[in-house]
Amino acid sequence: MILNKSIQKNYLDPAVIAKIKSLELKARLVVEGFKVGLHKSPYHGFSVEFSQYRPYIQGDSIRNIDWSVFGKTEKYYIKQFEEETNLISHICVDTSKSMQFKSKGAVSKMEYAVILASSLLYIMQQQQDAAGLVLYSDKIDKYFPPKSNRIYFRTLLQQLANINPSDKTETSKPLKAAAQKIKKRGLVIVISDLLDEPDKIISSLKQFYYKKNEVIVFQILDPIERTFAFSKDANFVDMETGEEIITQPYQIKAVYQSAFKEFLSKIKSGCLNYGMEYNLIETDKSFDKALISYFNKRKKLY
Repeated sequence: MILNKSIQKNYLDPAVIAKIKSLELKARLVVEGFKVGLHKSPYHGFSVEFSQYRPYIQGDSIRNIDWSVFGKTEKYYIKQFEEETNLISHICVDTSKSMQFKSKGAVSKMEYAVILASSLLYIMQQQQDAAGLVLYSDKIDKYFPPKSNRIYFRTLLQQLANINPSDKTETSKPLKAAAQKIKKRGLVIVISDLLDEPDKIISSLKQFYYKKNEVIVFQILDPIERTFAFSKDANFVDMETGEEIITQPYQIKAVYQSAFKEFLSKIKSGCLNYGMEYNLIETDKSFDKALISYFNKRKKLY
């Protein structure tokens, strides 16, 4: 599929991608749009090698240099062997009802999370990495161990496409259980709104760290969850418990924003203190920030 640059840029836009029915096509278009946009600001100079090569570093055997690539690029690249290129990854996706929330945006947090997870799986399948999937709410709802074949990739996409949101979130319990299932160190990606107690969240994420995994956290939020920019009296309904409260948002906006800022700060600092990569992503933002984060982390593993 060949797309012009303006169209490919649109394929990083959640509002555009959400209109496409096929989840596999959504993932493919996001990744293709991402690759085309790499040369543009703010990512000038960043590159992603989708072939099985890596830059030559001091100490590598010159016998492994690909001279045909050098002839084309005047740069030294090493052909990677299978054990160097295969990465074991687990993608953990929060399927609780709070993830269904959306305000004026075109996609809910759940829709954004599913598209992001699918795009990452698409890249992993291209790279012949072994990818697994964990769907969780207050428990592990479904667990699929990492594998690296295309049929399995489509099985994981089908599971993402057919998510049935559960009522409650209890981040700590299912993520700790997921950590126990991981037998080989690799990359763990958590995609969630993380609307739970910060101490519990960090406690659960540390279990992956203690088992020597690299961790990327994507906290997915609707923009209004940060700004609280409601313009009139509102009836707020907890999507998990059904509890309701009627209030005038302007009266509590400042207090809410302060408390939410502190909440986010605790999560971010907790992640960074343990070397986990933290990304706050709002559902109206393009997917390139998340994919850049993934590739940066993957490059550090080799």
